Amino acid sequence: MKKENIIELFRRFQQANPHPKTELRYGNHYQLLTAVILSAQATDKGVNRATAPLFKIIKKPQDLLDMGEEKLMAAISSIGLFRSKGKHLMQTAKILVEQHNGRVPKSREALEALPGVGRKTANVLLNTAFGQPTMAVDTHIFRVSQRLGLARGTTPLAIEQKLIKVIPQEFMMNAHHWLILHGRYTCTAQRPKCETCLVVDLCGYGAKHV
Repeated sequence: MKKENIIELFRRFQQANPHPKTELRYGNHYQLLTAVILSAQATDKGVNRATAPLFKIIKKPQDLLDMGEEKLMAAISSIGLFRSKGKHLMQTAKILVEQHNGRVPKSREALEALPGVGRKTANVLLNTAFGQPTMAVDTHIFRVSQRLGLARGTTPLAIEQKLIKVIPQEFMMNAHHWLILHGRYTCTAQRPKCETCLVVDLCGYGAKHV
């Protein structure tokens, strides 16, 4: 995609949604970390249903340790892969208490050292919690970036690196939110809504399907 089209694409996203944010519900950085770990291969809506009652009790890592693994597993049992995610959450809570004074660390290295936290999760925390212009490539961004012609690649890391290069800095803080929401509600995996897409004229894929 040409540079001027990339600028126009994100200008339209910005105009339509000036202050995009994650659809995960949380009250602090630790709850955000918990929600993002739970959201792997799960929907935000499903995670929010499980965390709504959980977050009334769990405000900090020590709260989770006090709750115990058995009660945690029961609380998140509606979420896919809940057993492995629950173990990661317990291990992460222990590390946060013992090594980080109960706080979510601000560095990528420290975040990725936590059980259940990979590059994508770290990018979400760095951006949403700590205001860094990172690109968290999920399945939506992986698909949408290639359809739009923003970036092509065979791995999320390759897409991330290319997006960081082509997206103007003025849009980077919110870019991953715009792309995720676009993929979730408009540029869906099956039957994308090209006829109502606000950037269809900038998209080679959409031009073929309208």
